Amino acid sequence: MKILIVGGGGREHAITWALHRENPAAELAAAPGNPGIASLANLLPIPADDIDRLTEAAVSGKFDLTVVGPEVPLALGLADRLRAKGRRVFGPSAAAAAVEASKAFSKEVMEAAGIPTAASRTFTDLSAALGYIDRHAEPLVVKASGLAAGKGAIVCATRAEASAAVRAMLGDGRFGDAGKTVVIEAFLVGEELSVLGLTNGEEVTLLPASQDHKRLGEGDSGPNTGGMGAYAPVTPATPALLQRINDEVMLPALVELDRRGARFEGCLYAGIMVDPTGAPFVVEFNCRFGDPETQVVLPMLASGLTDAMVRIAEGKAAGPLDVQPVASVTTVLAAQGYPDAPQKGAAISLPAELPAGVTVFHAGTALDAEGLLRVSGGRVLNVTAVAPTFDAAQSRSRAGAEAISFDGKVWRRDIGWREAARQQRKS
Repeated sequence: MKILIVGGGGREHAITWALHRENPAAELAAAPGNPGIASLANLLPIPADDIDRLTEAAVSGKFDLTVVGPEVPLALGLADRLRAKGRRVFGPSAAAAAVEASKAFSKEVMEAAGIPTAASRTFTDLSAALGYIDRHAEPLVVKASGLAAGKGAIVCATRAEASAAVRAMLGDGRFGDAGKTVVIEAFLVGEELSVLGLTNGEEVTLLPASQDHKRLGEGDSGPNTGGMGAYAPVTPATPALLQRINDEVMLPALVELDRRGARFEGCLYAGIMVDPTGAPFVVEFNCRFGDPETQVVLPMLASGLTDAMVRIAEGKAAGPLDVQPVASVTTVLAAQGYPDAPQKGAAISLPAELPAGVTVFHAGTALDAEGLLRVSGGRVLNVTAVAPTFDAAQSRSRAGAEAISFDGKVWRRDIGWREAARQQRKS
């Protein structure tokens, strides 16, 4: 079997790693990949947003399956191109990917489908947006409608902060085209979950729910990032709650997208806020596997991922997934200056041995002319530990993160702090 993985971050390394573990004899390729992926797959020097060359590579290389990791090529229509060429692809059409590429569209879908979410308004005019903020209760959330690498949502404690955020987007052009339309919504209170569903557009198979840590600093302080770590399973994500999310969020979204001619085939990500009553509300939809949620969830699967992807690429429902009864924690190592101005170029030192059950997924790394591993992105490495208990997984992930060094390394030592507190209360 020949599989092409599109992308070059930590998510794509985790996907490649999981596919290789299930299919050690398969011929894997990644475009563009990264130094960590290079030990598992052949690297093709094609940027993830060059859909012309990616389509040609998938066709000429006669790949049996293409797995599209990032949101940008999906929004540009890579999956459409491949399906038009008769190639099997795991990833939604551009029309369906609009659930992430346009938060305004996503809100329309949620409203039409009756999906619980925060009350919101969409604006393209600065004065109208500022007038709405002046009348809005505090706190509130301002979101760039387009793709902003996971950094376009700003939680504003005051109307003044919200006005500044809107001026930055609509007035000053922060986030470029992504910020030309803004969504202003009420602030939701509760605990967040990340829920990934593998779907053919009708049936959904849910992966274990995880919890992402968006803030840069410990105790969930500092600026918003693309994600500083994640853990799974999450105690509040009971089977009953996940069934509600399936029935009240996932399935209605798929029905509404299909009604709009945007059938969703791939991985639908639902960012969920569980309110104090235990009810789920949608914070956002994404059109692909989460990052860093993928790095924490896929190592929990013993088997079934490849078969699910192939079946969905053929329009069928995903088969069963063999989820191990384990805990998993991922700690992100970021570059100095992340998220606003990450400093690149620092040499990375990896230990000869890692703690048991620890895997390091490369996200923003590159080899220099001498073959030395260096920092090349904001989020650099993901240190994932799988263990029988949450405490053990958290401890091993921390130990693995501590053992890796590069100048300016930024990381959180409290990934999973809510779960740790719950475990402590139990004992």
